Amino acid sequence: MMSVVGAQPFIKPMQPTPSVSPGIQRRHTLPASEVRPLNTQDAISVFEIEREAFISVSGECPLHLDEVRHFLTLCPELSMGWIEEGRLVAFIIGSLWDQDRLTADALTLHKPRGSTVHIHILAVHRTFRQQGKGNILLWRYLQYLRCLPNVRRAVLMCEEVLIPFYLKSGFKVLGRCAITVADMTFTEMWYPISGHAYMRRNSEAIRFPQQLLTPHPLTLPLEKTDEQTDV
Repeated sequence: MMSVVGAQPFIKPMQPTPSVSPGIQRRHTLPASEVRPLNTQDAISVFEIEREAFISVSGECPLHLDEVRHFLTLCPELSMGWIEEGRLVAFIIGSLWDQDRLTADALTLHKPRGSTVHIHILAVHRTFRQQGKGNILLWRYLQYLRCLPNVRRAVLMCEEVLIPFYLKSGFKVLGRCAITVADMTFTEMWYPISGHAYMRRNSEAIRFPQQLLTPHPLTLPLEKTDEQTDV
């Protein structure tokens, strides 16, 4: 499914091991920052962040825990999580859709032959908000989608207050969404996916799921240099 990009993966030459006195042991440390696809083991952490972010505001979660597990089982390659020192701090969950506009079925179905990525949820842990992480993660996710040859666009539905955030990220308004939750209405927005993602070999860059790679891992840059906002 993944197109071939780049040559042989970069391999760093091995460095001689520095001498360490017997009384000093090097402590194991987790990566300071990592962006990777999510899996079902991340489901509880995902749901805890989602519940805190949405229940207090709207009283509804976009995805319940069983639905989180559902999508992380069917299409984990369409998710992305930002991990800091082993802790999930922000995430996106998506699935494929095969119609021009979202319907109620899009909330629970994954259409493997679809060319539209439905972004179900983007959420940031409360401790890490107002740091630009939501904006950066969304940008990286959209760059990643450019590497999937069958994907043509991304769509989402959001409340009116979030429209400016997504407009700044390049989304366009499609109109009022046909989906309602209780008495809540939403605006449907879309983002065109075309061209190839800018890629470079970077020790802190995301590694794509192996089942999508032919034949070598691809990487994306960690930084987005434009002005950042956050959800």
